[in-house]
Amino acid sequence: MEKKQKKFLTVAPFECAWHDDLRFKEAGRGCVAFEAFAHNDVTVVFREQLGSQHYHYKRDNSPHYTVIIGSHRNRRLKIEVDGITAVDEAGIGLCCSSAFQSYWISVCDGLISIGTGRYPFQNLVFQWLDEKPNCSVQYVGLSSWDKHVGYRNVNVLPLTQNHISLWKHVDCGEYRGGDDIEEDLRDELGNFDNHQGLGSFLENWELSDVYFLVGDEERAVPAHKVILAAVDNFNLCLFDQDVILIKDVTYPVLHAFLRFIYTGFTQIPESLLGSLRDLSLRFGSTSLVKQCENIIERFKLNKKLFDSGKNVEISYPNSQPHCGGPAFLLQLPLNMQKLEEFHKAGVFGDIDISIEGHGLIDRSHKVILGLWSLPFMKMFTNGMSESVSSEVCLKDVSPKAFKIVIDYFYTGGLVLEDTVDSNILLLELLLLADQFGVSLLHQDCCKTLLERLSEDGIQLVDDGVTRINFCIMHKFKWTRKKTLLAK
Repeated sequence: MEKKQKKFLTVAPFECAWHDDLRFKEAGRGCVAFEAFAHNDVTVVFREQLGSQHYHYKRDNSPHYTVIIGSHRNRRLKIEVDGITAVDEAGIGLCCSSAFQSYWISVCDGLISIGTGRYPFQNLVFQWLDEKPNCSVQYVGLSSWDKHVGYRNVNVLPLTQNHISLWKHVDCGEYRGGDDIEEDLRDELGNFDNHQGLGSFLENWELSDVYFLVGDEERAVPAHKVILAAVDNFNLCLFDQDVILIKDVTYPVLHAFLRFIYTGFTQIPESLLGSLRDLSLRFGSTSLVKQCENIIERFKLNKKLFDSGKNVEISYPNSQPHCGGPAFLLQLPLNMQKLEEFHKAGVFGDIDISIEGHGLIDRSHKVILGLWSLPFMKMFTNGMSESVSSEVCLKDVSPKAFKIVIDYFYTGGLVLEDTVDSNILLLELLLLADQFGVSLLHQDCCKTLLERLSEDGIQLVDDGVTRINFCIMHKFKWTRKKTLLAK
């Protein structure tokens, strides 16, 4: 990809974002790929010259193309030429208001192509040819109508045969990228190989399904419903919509609030401590309310406890700020019992998991699966079909073992009866833990195996037909060898 704008930007209603780098290499020919988060009216303008921040295509008399995805309250796709509607189609390429969605738009001598997905020239959803093409459009503007629109990962590509040939070999459903694409993906995800537990998702648009509009400027701040809902007595009525408007709160206060939830630790100026307490009280975060009130009382008794001008530090009692990994859930102000209940009832669930030949086996939360498993995180974010789908189907997986893996994600514990069948199941769990990169489950399985280890090694016999020999080496690294025995 030739030019990139990695920074996330929010475009306010009736405004447009322009940048010198968002420009076709060849006038009249180019492609822009991007991700957008909006309720409706994701609007891209192609113009001969740069516009201004307060530019709006409705008032532009100069030559330009305008593509509106999700026009008329997310019901239509529109293409305008010099302000006049040329295309008005229903139900094509609509926006997704619960998460970022990937799009691409190419212009080639008046042929405008629009598609979805991470990879340009794949998943074409609409094409239109201008009989009187404008071959001079060159600059790309990111605009909006009457709602805020979030854009990120904006890429401008040339329309060369090499690029087209390259993308023809890419299938979003079965994508296998090279090292450079993999490295780029890690950059975008914040390197989830070494992520610090739930803190990696703090104000991260990945897998978010709700966002706050905070302050007079209505700054958009993403969050995850199932995480917030598991906090103490969080007000679930706030989730009747996907947007929570809190104009009377400043961004630093909301940031401190969310940071406490996602990491168990936060900082805030003493002057804003009362506002943080009030926000926590409004949302039902009783643990943070208590922490704030304790600090306020201590401050009243002895103002010298806090250095003037420095931030006040607040920690959840069970938190260990320097301890990362998914087990961090147990050290956060989250009610694990609530998480289990949400899981069992399918509340806020956003992914249905099926196993080929067995049908639907579970409804889960992408953020929980992505927290524990990097392969799941990549599956939901790297442009595969699951990125925009609410379903995933797995093959060659034991339903019983996989259900235990999912339950482990929500409880953090592994409970198995000590029987021959459970031993076989334990081995299947070990394979799944390795397959999905769940290191803590892998360790728990190995520990359980070691507890059942005889002096001569492990011999698990399945009704006298199959013997599976295991060797545990180098702190739970293992290899498997299966031998069929005749009776």
